[in-house]
Amino acid sequence: MQIDVLSLFPEMFAPLTQSIIGKAQEKGLVDIRITDFRQYAENKHGHVDDYPFGGGAGMLLQVGPIYQALEAIKASHPDTDKRVILLDPAGKTFDQSQAESLAQADHLIFICGHYEGYDERIRHYVTDEISLGDFVLTGGELGAMAVIDATVRLLDDAVGNAESVVEDSFSTGLLEHPQYTRPREFNGMTVPDVLLSGDHAKIADWKQKESLRRTLERRPDLLEDYELSNQEKIWLADIQADQEENNE
Repeated sequence: MQIDVLSLFPEMFAPLTQSIIGKAQEKGLVDIRITDFRQYAENKHGHVDDYPFGGGAGMLLQVGPIYQALEAIKASHPDTDKRVILLDPAGKTFDQSQAESLAQADHLIFICGHYEGYDERIRHYVTDEISLGDFVLTGGELGAMAVIDATVRLLDDAVGNAESVVEDSFSTGLLEHPQYTRPREFNGMTVPDVLLSGDHAKIADWKQKESLRRTLERRPDLLEDYELSNQEKIWLADIQADQEENNE
């Protein structure tokens, strides 16, 4: 996979050389390149922003430098199918299904905004608009890194244990079940006996039921679109009965 990022602050992307994303680059699974699009400024001062027509607070990124940077990237990679992603509060809220979709692409290009916003005409050149949520950051760099991290870890061989990716929260439609490691007891808190039983079928059932329990308690909205199996319906009824009993 090829990933290009347009940013005024390339040094912010140093963390992408570390951990799983860094190793994915070392393995040749992904090539991440950061372009300071200030080099495509249309004036001698290197300015890529200007005041909005009609007045208003702040400055807007100009369309020209973004367009020129995109054209240069496309010219250097003419044979790849590209998705151009604008990080913007007005975009679709990012989720695991989007990460899975982006992971299938050959070439991702991220546009990181700054200042007050974008010249609207920039949107003409993008394929996806993404937001991390209902809050405002100083720029698109942190959002781009989050999306890149969530996407690259889904590439084949990016994560050492591929099964762990499949079982992640949201990948199955539910939150992930509780997990434990040594010691068996800590400050009076013990590991559930079933996890130490060696009975793989019972352990699998426990994990799935606890995923349902955690999802119901913390993100019940996820269950609205989740198709329950017959067994899961029984477990969910048991969990709800337990909740009602505890609330009495």
